[in-house]
Amino acid sequence: MARTCSVCAHKRIKAINKALVKGEALRAISRQYKLSKDALRRHKAAHLPKAMAKAQEASEVVHGNDLLGQLAALQEDARRISKKAESAKNFNAALAGVRELVRIVELLAKMQGELQEAPQVNLFVSAEWVSVQAVVVKALEPFPDARQAVVKALEGVG
Repeated sequence: MARTCSVCAHKRIKAINKALVKGEALRAISRQYKLSKDALRRHKAAHLPKAMAKAQEASEVVHGNDLLGQLAALQEDARRISKKAESAKNFNAALAGVRELVRIVELLAKMQGELQEAPQVNLFVSAEWVSVQAVVVKALEPFPDARQAVVKALEGVG
C-alpha cells in the first residue's frame, strides 16, 4: 500500500510549497517544518509540479474571467451612458457610446478567438502578380502552343 506524502499531509503545505518554489534550502525547510529532507525531495519531484500546474491554470482562468468581467462592466457603462446621451438628445455623445460598444465587442471577440486579425493578401489581384503574368505571356509569344497553355492555366488560377 502506498504511503501518504508527509509534505502533502502537512498543515502548512502552502508555505512549504512556496519555500520549495523559491528555491530555499531543503535543510532549512526541513528544520522549520519538521520534515525530512528526503520527504521534501520526493514531494518536490512528484507532487510540486502538479500543484504548480493546477495553481497556474487556476490563476489563468481567474485572470481571464476577471478581464471578461471588466469588459462586461465597461460594456454596461457604455450602454448606460449612450442611452442617457440619446435621451438628452446629445447625439454626438450617443454615437461616441456606440463606437465604444463596437470597440468592446471587438475586443471580446478577439479574446474569445472569434475574430482573426491576420491580414489576408490576395496575390491574384496584386499589381506584381498582374505584371508577372504579362511578362510570362509576352515571353511565350514565340511559342504559341506554350503561350496558349500558360494563358489557359493562369485563367484557372485567378
